[in-house]
Amino acid sequence: MISRDPLESHRTSTPLELLFDLTFVVAFSQAADQTAHLLELGHIGPALMGFAFATFAVSWAWINYSWLASAYDTQDIFFRIATLVAMVGVLLIALGLTPAFRSIDEGRHLDNIVMVAGYVIIRIATVAVWLRAAAHDPAHRRTCLAYAIWVSAAQVGWVVLVVVDPPLFATFSIAALLVAVELIGPLYAETKYGRTPWHAHHIAERYGLLVIISLGEVVLGTILTISAVVDEDGWSIEAGVLAVSGTILAFGMWWAYFTLPSGVMLARHRERSWAWGYLHIILFGSIIGVGAGLHVAAQVISGVADVDAAFALTCVTVPVLAFEIMILVLYTLLVGRFDPLHIWLFIGGVALLGLSVVAGSAGLSIGGSLLIVAASPLVLVVGYETVGYRHFAAVQEREDA
Repeated sequence: MISRDPLESHRTSTPLELLFDLTFVVAFSQAADQTAHLLELGHIGPALMGFAFATFAVSWAWINYSWLASAYDTQDIFFRIATLVAMVGVLLIALGLTPAFRSIDEGRHLDNIVMVAGYVIIRIATVAVWLRAAAHDPAHRRTCLAYAIWVSAAQVGWVVLVVVDPPLFATFSIAALLVAVELIGPLYAETKYGRTPWHAHHIAERYGLLVIISLGEVVLGTILTISAVVDEDGWSIEAGVLAVSGTILAFGMWWAYFTLPSGVMLARHRERSWAWGYLHIILFGSIIGVGAGLHVAAQVISGVADVDAAFALTCVTVPVLAFEIMILVLYTLLVGRFDPLHIWLFIGGVALLGLSVVAGSAGLSIGGSLLIVAASPLVLVVGYETVGYRHFAAVQEREDA
């Protein structure tokens, strides 16, 4: 298992990586479903706590394994079996989300046995690959061993947390410390012992593919809202408006994300990968949150939710706002300078989100309000495609000079 060439040409995602990503569809879907269920009951605190816990577990497991694969994807039998084991772990995480969310809502303790078991299985597979890389790649041995030791230590912590099973507040306090350990591990390994040879364009493509998978929850949420309207009133103009608004929202978020010059700028400035990679946890969460919000809207339309249409609309607009904030932050980090144009585009997008809430409170249907929400990311898209791309070209010219 020797390291891949970080400058390798035509490096793209493999069929195995695409299969690996498919398991995360299930995990993200479960996270959105469980969050929506608590939100439709009006249990905001437990919903947000469970959502944060689930988003980190799923996203971080994917992030760690994907960066490892970018540097050491040998596609041999060992690596494929390790990936299979990791996929089983992802599915266990998905199965463990329902009892975890239920226990958080009850407020006594966190029932995370299955969820942690799945997470630890993924990380054990990761450690196995790191140890093999350490044995076969002398140039990066100390870095690989540091990864293996740090990841293993964190898993011991998660297992102890399950065995001790403290009250809910104490569990989340300890979990926050373990999350810090997980996040610090890669920083320690690579800054102290040297960088692993990850491929900038490959890793940018991998993140982009997970964004597309996450957007599947927005599409699913759209289908649920349309189905709710059709079940109540049959096919109508409102059903058509929901179909259009949901599709435009997913498409606009996709387009806005892919205006980010991730591959190009990471290839030039590898040190910017830390913040870029970590902040994607919030970005992934924002996309899944939009899907959960649309689930809530579907339940409101069906008349089975304990919350009203204004609350459901808020459940959609808030994660869209978080998504647009992350697009602004990630672009600024990538180019290494502040561009006032993006602030104005962001303000325009936020203005539309505010307008949708006002319109919904004034009596506009959920479909009509969501159509306004869907226009918000399009402000970023139109701004970039008409003016913003020239600003980025100027950045490249200055760096090349």
